[in-house]
Amino acid sequence: MLKLTPAERSELRAEAHALSPVVLISEEGLKPSLLKEIDNSLNSHGLIKVRVFGDDREARIAIYETICDKLGAAPVQHIGKLLIMYRPQKDAAKARTETRGRGMREVTIVKPSPSGTKRPSVTKVMVKGNERVTAGGNIKREKPRQKSRKKSALGQ
Repeated sequence: MLKLTPAERSELRAEAHALSPVVLISEEGLKPSLLKEIDNSLNSHGLIKVRVFGDDREARIAIYETICDKLGAAPVQHIGKLLIMYRPQKDAAKARTETRGRGMREVTIVKPSPSGTKRPSVTKVMVKGNERVTAGGNIKREKPRQKSRKKSALGQ
């Protein structure tokens, strides 16, 4: 289980105030599918609220401790039937390739038949980064950007 300092816990409580419950646990209790859903929510959000429907306070506390132990989350706050927990998000920043910019991409062009009764024609075309496909299915190049004569005269 993750440990938080009181200052961190206070800050997380303030952040969680505006959140809505992400997972709802019925009176039947905690099931493996719910644990999986809570784990997914913690991975994507980091800080979540869970609402437990049930009047037994000891059962809610047991559910809270079980979730935090099994998923490695930190308990932030337990108010009534709301449980707030936190787990830092994994830094899954996607590594970008060195070649940035607009490269070639494959585009599927679907043109209706002239009579409207036959199948539409489907063609796959490679389009360059400075080209686009119009609504009619034609390929057009990007126009050069217009330049101001006054600004170019001033050297800007």
